[in-house]
Amino acid sequence: MLTRRAAALALLATPAVAQSRSVRVVVPFAAGGVIDVVARILAEPLGRELGQTVVIENMPGAGSVIGARAVARAQPDGNTLLLSGAAHAVIPALYPDAGVDPVADFAPVALLGQQPFVVAVHPSLPAQDVPGFLEWLRGKAGQARFATTGIGAASHLAGELLKQLAGVEFEVIPYRGTPQAVTDLVAGRVDFMIDSQTLIAPLMADNRVRGLAVTTSVPSALLPQLPTLQAAGVRGYESASWQALYAPAATPAPVMERLSNATRAALSDANLLRRYAEAGVQPLPSAAVPFIAAEQARWLPILRATGARGG
Repeated sequence: MLTRRAAALALLATPAVAQSRSVRVVVPFAAGGVIDVVARILAEPLGRELGQTVVIENMPGAGSVIGARAVARAQPDGNTLLLSGAAHAVIPALYPDAGVDPVADFAPVALLGQQPFVVAVHPSLPAQDVPGFLEWLRGKAGQARFATTGIGAASHLAGELLKQLAGVEFEVIPYRGTPQAVTDLVAGRVDFMIDSQTLIAPLMADNRVRGLAVTTSVPSALLPQLPTLQAAGVRGYESASWQALYAPAATPAPVMERLSNATRAALSDANLLRRYAEAGVQPLPSAAVPFIAAEQARWLPILRATGARGG
């Protein structure tokens, strides 16, 4: 029979209570995009609630697969987490042999937030509004160039939804990260993109891009002058960038409860909410599991219909 001391030492050695000085949060995209922005806003208040330092590690590549795989294979002790978005939900469509399942291999900790995308065009385009833009796209007969932060990323999915609902075609130009895509849009090497209002709003203010609409069903508080795509004539259109925090699937229930409680507390932090508002990020109070399941059910058929595969 174990002595009380031996039993205590054995318990401390289990993943259920293992705690290092730091928590590694893997962001499976390059720095500079909205998911990275949310991760860095969350890091300080989450670390304070956990009593640990939260370290953000960007691990881009193969869509979001490389980062997701690293977290799925990590020790399930609460010290390695994944912060990702819509791309995580569509891994099976793009990378059927990825060796990682976005549902079976992960336990959602919490939804973190969502943000409207902006349809933004280079100022050289003649389109001044959404109807004019759609007319211009149809005239280009599939030759317009659409920048996205990667096949399967939320920005790409937003573009594919526009194709489907507006009956337009265009060439998809994938980039390794948002900053590279924005650079090429400003330079006129691509015609338009659908991406974070945090990144697009300053470019609009400097007249380096022209914003035409937001992608959510209600107007943006950050850019109230822009109509929604629905109001501008694309019936049924709604998409947004959302972010969620995940742990490896085998993470014990007490650890998951600790992570969930700490994340909820961090999301109510006044400074975090202020920084969210400045970045145009809205809290997302929905329950994580049904929300993510619904997003996967929504986007997988759209992506599979394109025949797209991850490179």
